[in-house]
Amino acid sequence: MNKNLKTKELMLSGLLLAIGILLPMIFHSVGIMGKVFLPMHIPVLIGGFLLSPYLAFILGVITPVISGALTGMPIMFPMAIIMAFELGTYGLIASLAVRRIELSVIPSLITAMIFGRIVAGVVVFFLAQFFGLKMNPLIFIKGGIITGLPGIVLQLIIIPTILFGLKGIIKKEWSAGSLYK
Repeated sequence: MNKNLKTKELMLSGLLLAIGILLPMIFHSVGIMGKVFLPMHIPVLIGGFLLSPYLAFILGVITPVISGALTGMPIMFPMAIIMAFELGTYGLIASLAVRRIELSVIPSLITAMIFGRIVAGVVVFFLAQFFGLKMNPLIFIKGGIITGLPGIVLQLIIIPTILFGLKGIIKKEWSAGSLYK
């Protein structure tokens, strides 16, 4: 990867991180619950398509932690920790699905969402075992899916639309045509 591309990826990572912190603040300021529409997930998932797997993973991990530290949303323990693993998985899996498996956008999104929620359930299990957290991993996953269903639908609509709009603007190291097979 050349130096210019690395710089552009780092700049894009910073922009997506800022959006990942600001978007939930906007949602909450107008009374829209983050648990329902999952605004922090959108820039991380977009990062999965536009960034290398490493940067997409890092973006997913640090977004909820930095947001929690700066804004109190999400609460650092346990939610920011759980979300760091979940969103890190989203970014990593979306990036790998597009780059290595060469899936198109929707299957990549669904795959990332499934793996991210499984990882979140595993983290809840470990937090319950080692820190006495009173959460059931299966109920946590089920509740997250049911509560977040509007956000999941929103992601499946808005992310492909945004990526299609960015297709001609952002030069990537992988073929833009691979997004829309």
